[in-house]
Amino acid sequence: MDCPVDFIKINENKARLTAFFVLVLALVYLKTGFWLIMAFELIDFVLRATNLGKYSLLGFLSDAVIKQLKIKSKPVDRAPKRFAAMVGVLFTAAILVSFILQLHVVAFSLAAVLSFFAFLESFFAFCAGCYAYSAGKYVISKF
Repeated sequence: MDCPVDFIKINENKARLTAFFVLVLALVYLKTGFWLIMAFELIDFVLRATNLGKYSLLGFLSDAVIKQLKIKSKPVDRAPKRFAAMVGVLFTAAILVSFILQLHVVAFSLAAVLSFFAFLESFFAFCAGCYAYSAGKYVISKF
């Protein structure tokens, strides 16, 4: 497996906790169908994908929990997490477009997939984005 790297370190525990909050919000969306939840997640993903993560409300929340629970920092390269945030932008945008077009089955299906990947990241530190990145690099290298 090959992940993107940029040699800038972030706290993996913060990223995993943020993924947990993404999971919780996505599950609330699945339960309620309240589209503003996905709009909020889209904005938050955009902030984290474009190096404006210091303005991420989920990041603020994660920092507060980490400080309160005194969770130690675990340095990890930032690039895979940014790539995952870019994928999150695509998913939440597709969910919102599907919702607007009243394709609710599509919107809920995409939200379920987003929830699954957020679950894997938050509970098992499994980055599905790294596998997608590796597969994409492999396919591109064959051209």
